[in-house]
Amino acid sequence: MAKVLVVGSINMDLVVRVPHSPSPGETVLGGDFETFPGGKGANQAVAAARMGGEVTMVGRVGGDNFGDTLIQGLIEDNIKTTYVIKDSETPTGIAMIAVAANGENMIVVASGANYKVSEVDVTNAREIMRDTDLLLLQLECPMEAVMAAIDLAKAYDIPVVLNPAPAQPLSQTLLANVDILTPNETELMMLAGEYTVDKAIEKVLSWGTKNLVVTLGANGARVVTEGVDRHIPAHEVTAVDTTAAGDAFNGALAVAYAEGKPLLEAVDYGMAAGALAATHRGAQPSLPTRDAVENLIKSSHV
Repeated sequence: MAKVLVVGSINMDLVVRVPHSPSPGETVLGGDFETFPGGKGANQAVAAARMGGEVTMVGRVGGDNFGDTLIQGLIEDNIKTTYVIKDSETPTGIAMIAVAANGENMIVVASGANYKVSEVDVTNAREIMRDTDLLLLQLECPMEAVMAAIDLAKAYDIPVVLNPAPAQPLSQTLLANVDILTPNETELMMLAGEYTVDKAIEKVLSWGTKNLVVTLGANGARVVTEGVDRHIPAHEVTAVDTTAAGDAFNGALAVAYAEGKPLLEAVDYGMAAGALAATHRGAQPSLPTRDAVENLIKSSHV
């Protein structure tokens, strides 16, 4: 069983269905209101656990009801929460999400306890990191914690998968220590400071990133690695809610890669997981099981 360590955010998602995404200054009357466990870090941890990974989470929640609910949810997905801290001085992070009728979403995040995740929180988990197969990261926690986790992983010779979201510029030193970088097109162009995907790919690879997997939503993904530049088409599904499709992709890719599968095969797992996640409402409730992912892969190869 692949051991995956996730350092990242843990949120409660507050979701409203809307007929269309509001324009600036526009009020839209929404439909159903629901709460779902979320946060990029926790979503990716749950995605990895449902793919059969042995997952440990490093993060923070507040000393409130949302925090209690979120920790319990992680435990129910067999995720080790020893290093999830309850911070009594800060509220649990929340995300306000408007989901349009076509499944696309708009998200506003109040980070709360996520922005108290520290370098110390990461180094306290070094014993578990020494015994892990892969480190999975995003950017909803302070950069100091992200950098500390990457430094530790490099010290222990553990592969690092970084999903650079939300988009922000990153240092070349950090990117050179990432084994697999998984931005979408917008995130890629922002971190490279370029206006075309091709130029952004060229620049990021020149900085030392070893493997680049650019997610393209309904258009699939583009994998650039060791002389290979390949487009992987998406599975055709009817999207209901794309909120955690990217997180499903990253969690599934991480487990497959940690198991020793080649990158292109690991991307196949990610593509199938992301497609399945888009067919259900909510972040973590939409994340698929390994059986569902492998069945979709098999059916697409027939």
